[in-house]
Amino acid sequence: MKILVIDVGGTHVKLQASGQRTRRKLSSGPGLTPRRMVRAVGDLVSDWTYEVVSIGFPSRVSRGKIVAEPANLGRGWVGFDFSRAFGRPVKIINDAAMQALGAYQGGHMLFLGFGTGLGTAMIADGVIVPMELAHLPYKKATYEDYVGLRGLQKNGKKKWRRDVADVVTRLAIALETEDLVIGGGNSKHLKKVPPGGRMCTNADAIKGGYRLWSEHVARV
Repeated sequence: MKILVIDVGGTHVKLQASGQRTRRKLSSGPGLTPRRMVRAVGDLVSDWTYEVVSIGFPSRVSRGKIVAEPANLGRGWVGFDFSRAFGRPVKIINDAAMQALGAYQGGHMLFLGFGTGLGTAMIADGVIVPMELAHLPYKKATYEDYVGLRGLQKNGKKKWRRDVADVVTRLAIALETEDLVIGGGNSKHLKKVPPGGRMCTNADAIKGGYRLWSEHVARV
């Protein structure tokens, strides 16, 4: 089965397909609607062959459907028929959950992605559990306000690193984590990996997109 993986982010949409060594990308941002994305993706990968599509999406996804509009993109995602638009079967999952799936090695794993916001997901004994922890109260605002891009820009790298260390510790303990995985574009600003953790890359998001079509994957 040839799979096209679409990793939708607040800044770029990254693309890769089975049998292709190179990754392609296009710009996203507040003007990106699902219809524009499908059209742009189709143009960008017109020379690729694929039978099914995996989409990692930066908002709430429940049972394979987008249930909340994203904070950093255009509107119209909820209820959009991607299978009809692409003319192929499509599976959709939260972007953090897709990267977590690619990095999963077994047991009880917590994924924290430090990017434009805070992506969170857990995989417990093979069952993917998407989570929305970013907007829980923390200090005078939310977790995302301190460890997302806004916090990094407002407070600087030194204070941001301290907040990241604190948030990672709190969540890892609260969720009884056996395996802690750190990802996201801003994880490159960390000087060291949090205790008990390991780093992953965007390649794991692509791997997760391939794994979505495995018969051994369970989701909630």
